[in-house]
Amino acid sequence: MTSHAIVSRPQWIAAHTEHLLKEKQVTHQREALAAARRELPWTLVDKDYRFHDAHGAVRLDELFAGRSQLIVKHFMFGPDWQEGCVGCSFEMDHLQGPLAHLANHDVSVVAMSRAPFAALDAFRQRMGWQIRWVSSAGSDFNRDFHVSFDPEDIVEGKVFYNYAWQPFECEELSGFSVFYRDEDGRIFHTFSAYGRGAEELLGSYVLLDMTPNGRNENGPRHNLTDWVRHHDRYGSGDTVDATGRAKPGDSNASAGCCHQADPR
Repeated sequence: MTSHAIVSRPQWIAAHTEHLLKEKQVTHQREALAAARRELPWTLVDKDYRFHDAHGAVRLDELFAGRSQLIVKHFMFGPDWQEGCVGCSFEMDHLQGPLAHLANHDVSVVAMSRAPFAALDAFRQRMGWQIRWVSSAGSDFNRDFHVSFDPEDIVEGKVFYNYAWQPFECEELSGFSVFYRDEDGRIFHTFSAYGRGAEELLGSYVLLDMTPNGRNENGPRHNLTDWVRHHDRYGSGDTVDATGRAKPGDSNASAGCCHQADPR
């Protein structure tokens, strides 16, 4: 038996009408926040970054594919990892549908990781993703944008991530960075989101938030590691370790997914 309040239809409508007013307030706040984001200052990208794909070296300006705006998904896939981060894979699943729409609205989307291109491409094919994915191996790009960390980036056990010094958890962390290329070919870094700052793109959460049980992340870690797995590994018994990687069949694994490292 449910312990939830059961009311008449008119009472139901009245309660939901009152709740709708609160939702509209949040919608207006979100619109105002997005407008303020577009007014934030930019910084010029003056390094000649080089990446790698199936055809060899590729430059940052080539990733725009003739468009003026570029979104880079910083995907956690380290140089010696065997597969990609579970949380980043969850995000990548949500990026597939919008790709065609974004491409026809002057926006290119590219995933980027420090693993060798062959490893990235093999995992991309396994997961059935169509997104362009390039390797930043040998480039300073990931470190410059504060999503990958070498020993010298760790200061007193902390790294600079999500605009603050955070306890070091993993050599690879998640995020999105946005770039604009003007008519003169200059490239500007306009925005980056890390941790839960990019959570709004996760349509699964939007739908779960509409359901009676909500996200149902009730432990042991109270985040997506409680239930999200690579989409081809549900039912496998996998868990997720502290670096965001799948741990096959170990129900006692400890984790603290780097995607939810900040409380925002």
